[in-house]
Amino acid sequence: MVRCQQDRQKSRYDQECMNAREAVKRIQAKEEEAKRVELEARSERKRQALRRTQQAAMEARRRAEEAERLRAEAEYLAQFGVLPPTDESGADDEAGLPEGNLPIAVVPAAEAPQETGSTYGDVVLPTDGGNAPIAESEPDEEPDDGVQ
Repeated sequence: MVRCQQDRQKSRYDQECMNAREAVKRIQAKEEEAKRVELEARSERKRQALRRTQQAAMEARRRAEEAERLRAEAEYLAQFGVLPPTDESGADDEAGLPEGNLPIAVVPAAEAPQETGSTYGDVVLPTDGGNAPIAESEPDEEPDDGVQ
């Protein structure tokens, strides 16, 4: 190729120079094809990495939304003193629960008298089997107007 490049006019139709030029073109074409294949492989790897990143972000978003939904549901149920459902591991200890999920008021059944319709202090226990106490009002004494 060096000899052919020195005198282009004389070597233009020289068979050796024509073969050398053709060989250089083929080598360049093979190198360009190898470069193109490598670039396509690199692009495919980048696309796959981007897909994995997007899928991981979507999964993280889905998990965060689910956790927020469960938190809001537990917060709502805590207003009524309902404990959230236990997880699959069977851990059912109240020590690990947030304070807002614990029942606010509990009526102890063991301390109340067992008689139906009986009183416990100034509270009358219901006779229908429910556990909600009913407040009993004291009979009003007739007001003393000072008039006899």
